[in-house]
Amino acid sequence: MPYPQVVHLPGRGRRAPSVPEGDALRPPLTDLHPLRSADPGATGFVLSLLSLGQRPVLWVQDRLSRREAGALYLPGLGHMASGLRILQVRVSHPRDVLWAMEEGASCAALSAVVGEIHGAPAALDFTATKRLAIRAERSGVPVYLIRGADPGVLSAARMRWRVASLPSQAHPHDPRAPGWAQWDAELFRAQGRAPGRWVARHDPGTADRLSLVSRPDDRAVETGGAAISDAAGS
Repeated sequence: MPYPQVVHLPGRGRRAPSVPEGDALRPPLTDLHPLRSADPGATGFVLSLLSLGQRPVLWVQDRLSRREAGALYLPGLGHMASGLRILQVRVSHPRDVLWAMEEGASCAALSAVVGEIHGAPAALDFTATKRLAIRAERSGVPVYLIRGADPGVLSAARMRWRVASLPSQAHPHDPRAPGWAQWDAELFRAQGRAPGRWVARHDPGTADRLSLVSRPDDRAVETGGAAISDAAGS
């Protein structure tokens, strides 16, 4: 069954009709929760969200994130990181991740800040996420926090996603080869819009580089600025 509509994730280029104007278009702070601890889907999802350009991205990992999900290996990212300049910082403790993220979120010379923290450590409380959101709001530098094995504790993030890897798209020229990556992406909490669930596709041929495709079992798809309903419910 063909997917009836593609909407583009807030970011570069075209705006999705279902996403409100204002802060929700490019939220200062976004949480990403991998459904499985060792699933790299949230990493790929974030890479597709990042803006291309001259300004680098700051990417910070704690020790447990590296142990459970692996370190970011730039040569192996291929087209996912093409055109991105990534500055990696590896620390031991979640509090050091949060400190580096706060400092990065205050730096307008960066295009984005990405942090990875495993579990739900005491340092990662609502106050810590609020501090990140405020820094990002002031500087205009978007912040993405990948929270592996986190049960979904309270957060000041404007958007919160659950992400899981899916089989890749069909390769346009070779049916035996893997195509572009895609993910099961559930927006379970957001400021200013209803939750939803989509198939997210890496699409390097578009300005946005990431498209959200409505699922075949959606109850309804409304256009012209209306929200997209989904079978998962609220």
